[in-house]
Amino acid sequence: MKRGPSKSVEGLEQAYAAQLEALTPHRSRTERYAMGKSLREACPRTSHAAWKAPADRPDPVHLVLEANTGRIPELLPLRHGRMVRSPFTFYRGAALNMAVDLAATPATGVRVQCGGDAHLVNFRGFSTPERRVILALNDLDETLPAPWEWDVKRLGASFVIACRDNGLGESTAKDVVLTCARAYRERMAEFSEMKALDLWYYALDAEKLFPTIKDPRIRRRAIKRLEKERGRSVAEDLFPKLVQESGGRPVIKDQRPTIYHPPYVKSLPKIKEVYAGYRETLAPAHRKLLDRYAFKDAAIKVVGVGSVGTACMVALLMAGEGDPLVLQVKEARASVLEAYAGKSVYPNHGQRVVNGIRLVQPASDIFLGWTAGASGRHYYVRQLRDVKIIFAVETYRKAEMTLFAQMCGWSLALSHARSGDPAVISGYLGKSDAFDKALAAFSVAYADQTEKDHAALKRAVRDGKIKAFVEEPK
Repeated sequence: MKRGPSKSVEGLEQAYAAQLEALTPHRSRTERYAMGKSLREACPRTSHAAWKAPADRPDPVHLVLEANTGRIPELLPLRHGRMVRSPFTFYRGAALNMAVDLAATPATGVRVQCGGDAHLVNFRGFSTPERRVILALNDLDETLPAPWEWDVKRLGASFVIACRDNGLGESTAKDVVLTCARAYRERMAEFSEMKALDLWYYALDAEKLFPTIKDPRIRRRAIKRLEKERGRSVAEDLFPKLVQESGGRPVIKDQRPTIYHPPYVKSLPKIKEVYAGYRETLAPAHRKLLDRYAFKDAAIKVVGVGSVGTACMVALLMAGEGDPLVLQVKEARASVLEAYAGKSVYPNHGQRVVNGIRLVQPASDIFLGWTAGASGRHYYVRQLRDVKIIFAVETYRKAEMTLFAQMCGWSLALSHARSGDPAVISGYLGKSDAFDKALAAFSVAYADQTEKDHAALKRAVRDGKIKAFVEEPK
């Protein structure tokens, strides 16, 4: 299905482009703030509240099937099974569906390096090369320069859907989104006042986050969790679960349907060729470190919801007995935003993701790189786990959800301020809660839409039109 930017987005971006010559980093913060404020005339902040499915909106189930194109066929029932569990899991796997819808919504024309899939589960804690644990948007498979509003709206709607999934009331869901939007707006204002290098070095680490946790019970749990994660190691925790001895050498255990060795992974010469291409994308010092490890094995490893069916693998390397390195090799396909925001400037989508990560995250994995396979698939590579904290949002009550919304709004503002112009965005948002309320209204309306779309997928599965494999609860 051929698509392009909506006329509203296209027109606003053309108008904004006409001002770009004046909008340079050398202009004062006051001038850039005023330029952002002037954008309210063409795109009022209240206009973001509206969501109504257009008459020609594509069928949501058709879009789920469209997103299957190029994925591994035997994994598609697993993808459908994960998406059909709940409206929340559907939302996580339906980035294409929302990209189609967002393209028709109001936008100022101001672009940032969008995450492209900024729902709340994609915000995680992870370790920097300096061994600090920071919070940032983590999964950036869809990253692309695009309107900043698209990330904010995907995040806001995800909180409403998650709150409903947890049985929290509608008023709580709205308050949570208001908290997220306020954090984004107020932190963007702070970032707009910072010096360029200070902003670039800024990160949301434990020292910044813990003092914002007013509830002593939640703060104690957070500190305990952080200490536990810092104490875990790949050699002692991940390695025994993932690896077994076979013929006197370590190999990755087959644990179908989520970890297995397909025939093409057993072709070691091809794998080594892909590995050599990845190695060349690392900085010389990190390449030297990688060379301490010997490649041992690789296998498919199914992850998440949206990535199910793509060629995602784990690679096992060893520098010696008890000294493993486990890399995650993720297929990088064209971003779901591409039809509406324009094609990537990078020839390899793995390179697109890597450069997006470096813009969006204050720090990134030293083993982050990209490569391409003989079949033409593109990949990006990073460590499978290096003090990665996944937040159990499915257990959150009102206090935890509100706190997490504040942190995610703060984190997303930082990502957008790093790649865009925080003074312009801050000028547009202003000091009132006009945008906050609009985002809350949109998020509720889009959560309603997601529930309808999820119901349509359930009917398709029930009627046998789509095959789904639903895993047993762990």
